[in-house]
Amino acid sequence: MRLIPLLYTALVGTSLNAQEVGHNLADFQKMARTQPHHYPAGKIKTMIVVDGKLDEAAWEKAPWTDLFQDIEGPVKPKPTYNTRAKMLWDDNYLYIAADLVEPNLSGTLTKRDSVIFQDNDFEVFIDPNGDSHEYFELEINALNTVWDLFLGKPYKDGGAAVDAWDIKGLKHAVHLDGTLNQPGDVDRGWTVEMAIPWVALAPEAGMPLPPKTN
Repeated sequence: MRLIPLLYTALVGTSLNAQEVGHNLADFQKMARTQPHHYPAGKIKTMIVVDGKLDEAAWEKAPWTDLFQDIEGPVKPKPTYNTRAKMLWDDNYLYIAADLVEPNLSGTLTKRDSVIFQDNDFEVFIDPNGDSHEYFELEINALNTVWDLFLGKPYKDGGAAVDAWDIKGLKHAVHLDGTLNQPGDVDRGWTVEMAIPWVALAPEAGMPLPPKTN
């Protein structure tokens, strides 16, 4: 199967955010002038405890992605701070973890389905069948507030976000290495942990989930 999670971080003040891009893989490839990166997510037998700490043995064994770069690829400067991610899965969940370096931890939005990218955030886009339509979006800030939504087609094609759609059974947590909303000190950053149920993705996948191992 071709399950495509696109992982993306947004910092307040960036000139281009995910909503403006249109979430089309061809657009990403054209802008970056390179092939999209791939990540082999390993299957695990023991369930992950979603607490944001990434201290399970399964996470320790899983490789990190390359450090994130601007959504437009090498034509843009390297990000000021490092972000990287890991993925795992079992028969019930797709697990996503991220490590974000951020010397000044901040967050203001506490209501679910707020426009989370107005805060510094971590974002995931999942296109179960790889056609750039019928895809899911999940955003989370350092306060562990989420915005999950569904789009039948990209914004550039006239799509509209369905904010009322929720990822049923979603588990999510963050762990802060520093102090939130205290600009007088220097923080290390934060980590994110998510468990996305396969059953929430299956209706739009066009194929059985979870995926089969190769």
